[in-house]
Amino acid sequence: MQFTWVYQKEHPQQVKYFLKEQGISKGLLAKIKFQGGEIKVNDQVENVLFSLTDNDKVTIVIPAEGEHETVLLDETPIDIVFEDEHVLVVNKPAGVSSIPAQYHPNGTMANRVKAYYKKQAYENQVIHVVTRLDRDTSGLMLFAKHGFAHAKLDTQLREKKFTKKYQALVSGKMNELQTHGRIELPIARDYTSLLKRTISPEGRAAETEYWLDQAFSDAALVDIQLHTGRTHQIRVHFAAIGCPLLGDDMYEGRMDLGIQRQALHCYDLRFYHPFTQELLEFKQPLAEDMAAVIKRFKD
Repeated sequence: MQFTWVYQKEHPQQVKYFLKEQGISKGLLAKIKFQGGEIKVNDQVENVLFSLTDNDKVTIVIPAEGEHETVLLDETPIDIVFEDEHVLVVNKPAGVSSIPAQYHPNGTMANRVKAYYKKQAYENQVIHVVTRLDRDTSGLMLFAKHGFAHAKLDTQLREKKFTKKYQALVSGKMNELQTHGRIELPIARDYTSLLKRTISPEGRAAETEYWLDQAFSDAALVDIQLHTGRTHQIRVHFAAIGCPLLGDDMYEGRMDLGIQRQALHCYDLRFYHPFTQELLEFKQPLAEDMAAVIKRFKD
C-alpha cells in the first residue's frame, strides 16, 4: 500500500518531519525501514534525513501487515454497512462481543472480520478495532483496515471529531426524563463486582446527553450522545436517575417487557475519512428485538 503527497513549503524540511505532519508515527517509519517498505522523493528512494524542497513528490510504500495469527476464524457472515480500502463499518448484532477475551477466544466481531478478510484474500489481515460496543449492545462498529488508517482515526477520537449516537429503551421514574437533558455523574468501579460500575465521587467525570424521542405507557425511547467514554456509561447513568435500560438486569432494568438484553443500539456514526477528509455518516435502523418492543407498545 502506498501514499503520496506533494511538499508545498518555501523552506526545506527533512522527510521525517514532513511525514510526522502527515500522521506517520515513529513505529510506522521503523516498519517501513525494516520490514520491506520504501520512502521515495520524486520516484527516487531516499531516507528520512533527505531535505525536501517545494513541489517535491513524497511517496511511502507500507509493507503488508499479514494477519493476527492468534485471532481465530469465525465464518459467521458480517453485515457490512460500508467498506473501502481503508475502513470497514459493520452492524454488530446483540450477544456478540467486539474482541476476544482469554476465556472466550472466538465468536467475536474481530473473529468474524478476520474470516471475512481471509476469504477476500486481503493483503492486510490484522484486525484494527476503532469503536467497540458492549456484548449486548447492537449497532454500528468501525474497523480500520490497516495500521496507518487506525492511527489517523485514533487521532480523530482523541480530538473528539467522532459522533456516535445511541438509542435506548428505558423505564422507571419517567418523570425524571426531560425533553432534552444531560447526566453528569462520575463513574467508578463497583468493587462488589468484576464488571459492574457505579456512581461515586471518587469516579471519573462522565457526561451523557439525551433527547426524548418517544414516550410510551411503560417506557420511553431516548436518543443519546456520549461526551465521555466510560465503561457502561449509558447504563449506569440512566440507572442512576431511576430510568434503567429495559433488559439490563445488571443495573435493575425491567425484564418483563419483551427484551432480555440491554435495550441499547448504536444507530448513528459520523467521522472524517482518514485520507479524503470527507465527512462520512452512517445510520442503522433499530435491531429487530428493540423494534418489536416499540411495536408492542404502540399496538
